[in-house]
Amino acid sequence: METKITSVRNEKVRFISLLQQKAAERKKSGLFAAEGLRFVMDTPTQFMQELFIREDLDLQIRSDLENRFPGIPVSLVTSPVMEKMADTRSPQGVMALVKMPSYSAEEIISGSGKPLIMILEDIQDPGNLGTIFRTAEAAGVTGILLSGGCVDVFNPKVIRSTMSAVFRMPFALCSDLPEAVSKLKDKGIIVCAAWLRGSVPYDSLSYLSGTAFMIGNEARGLTEELAASADEKIRIPMEGEIESLNAAISAGILMYEAYRQRRSAGV
Repeated sequence: METKITSVRNEKVRFISLLQQKAAERKKSGLFAAEGLRFVMDTPTQFMQELFIREDLDLQIRSDLENRFPGIPVSLVTSPVMEKMADTRSPQGVMALVKMPSYSAEEIISGSGKPLIMILEDIQDPGNLGTIFRTAEAAGVTGILLSGGCVDVFNPKVIRSTMSAVFRMPFALCSDLPEAVSKLKDKGIIVCAAWLRGSVPYDSLSYLSGTAFMIGNEARGLTEELAASADEKIRIPMEGEIESLNAAISAGILMYEAYRQRRSAGV
């Protein structure tokens, strides 16, 4: 069923605008706003709540969307309405109201096999967090644990940066990361802290068994307490006068070293 929205004061328009701006509103409703044709098309059907399509959008694109999500309510909107709802300056003309994926820390910690887990402490930059999600999927990571000090996963900028990996990469907020680390170690998972003062080169260890990497805040790195809980404090060697690497770059290097080892060993 299609409806038409022409007023920027429409209740749905106001709600979506609020979702774009307020993490508390997203948490309260369990919903977030997704933008762009590719991201919307990548959304699993079980999470899709409602589609919003600009009225002048190509008819074939509209048909593709409606065929992709049969039975999902569709609202055709004017350009001013789309601009009001969008977080981007030049919206593509496709938006959706989407249910948040939800996992527990226990699900990620208790996974079987030889897990590869990222533990993120207070990552604040939306682009960094989204890039870590995207790279994690590509490198075969099995789950991500985040401290409460991390930027909201459903922040519009994070969502765009994930390139829809947010739907496929299990993740959970963790109120007590040291406790989570203790549980991982009890399962025989080696926990490695990316640490500027680390003494072990990152590529000198084996990551063929269950492994977790800890990455800290962009400015401060890991807290002393969390770093102290690690089995190994590893470092990424650097030339020149650079003091540290971007958090997402550091995470990517570590994830892909584990992936390289596992591919080579056929794990």
